[in-house]
Amino acid sequence: MEYRHLGNSGLKVSTLAYGNWITHASQIEREQAESCVHAALDGGITTFDTADVYAATKAEEVLGNALRGQRRDGLEIFTKVYWPTGSGANDVGLSRKHIIRSCENSLTRLGTDYIDLYQAHRFDVATPLEETLRAFDDLIRSGKVMYIGVSEWTAEQIQAAVQIADDMGLDRIVSNQPQYSMLWRVIEAEVVPTCIDSGIGQIVWSPLAQGVLTGKYRPGVEPPAESRAQSKEGSFFIKRWLEQPGLLEKVERLGEIAAAADLSLPQLALAWVLQQQGVSAAIIGATRPEQVEQNIRAVGVELDDALLQAIDEVLTDSVLADPELTRSPDQRP
Repeated sequence: MEYRHLGNSGLKVSTLAYGNWITHASQIEREQAESCVHAALDGGITTFDTADVYAATKAEEVLGNALRGQRRDGLEIFTKVYWPTGSGANDVGLSRKHIIRSCENSLTRLGTDYIDLYQAHRFDVATPLEETLRAFDDLIRSGKVMYIGVSEWTAEQIQAAVQIADDMGLDRIVSNQPQYSMLWRVIEAEVVPTCIDSGIGQIVWSPLAQGVLTGKYRPGVEPPAESRAQSKEGSFFIKRWLEQPGLLEKVERLGEIAAAADLSLPQLALAWVLQQQGVSAAIIGATRPEQVEQNIRAVGVELDDALLQAIDEVLTDSVLADPELTRSPDQRP
């Protein structure tokens, strides 16, 4: 395993982080989820990402239980706040009330007394940014949170947060968690340059494009029964790829490129992401321990210019790169 600084902060994270969106307490059983976490630990992964909304708060509990008994100071535990976790008017968003109460609840579910990175899961148009950043800063001052970050914010929103924090003397955000893969490159034009200028690292999610870049989905063949495409939570996100004409045929060609480089297709996709500018870590998920073990083998792989060019040639016209695709809800859910 390799470890990188999270942006310009002093915090180091494992280049592969283990995430439990969709899987824990949702797609797989608790015992199986814990086996995946232990495989991650055995492979040197120290960074674990979750959110209060995953599996209606149950994913945090499963992760906390799976990490019980581990040396806490040797781990980096990340979680998030924004989406509804209750039916009340204040059970959503980035108001001071929701942030503070959600943090307390996440600490309880995770079984820890501090969160290494607390992230705004989306931008909240209904709350002044000053209120949100002050609430996060107060959590840092209290010792309940070490660092703060955001997820799926636009370049303009990130710039505004950095400026307000500087003006108010608050702790800056140190990370952004966007979707990013060979196929989804919408952060490259605006978000990445903005973050580099401000010392903010990328912790990217879905580096395997919801599983499309594993090669498990074949042209003209029904998706596997236990795949993400067949799950209630994941099918919405993967739908755009499965319905894109000719994409699965291109993925098969990527598999041939990977094999020629003595890599699996997931290893090629992960190595590609980890080689991109501004990336501190890539989040992987798994339903089986062997998937974790295979993915870890992508760490340290260097793709040469010829290989990178071959990838781009295969994916011509299939890559999404429009910065406008990075956005948060126009109003609270």
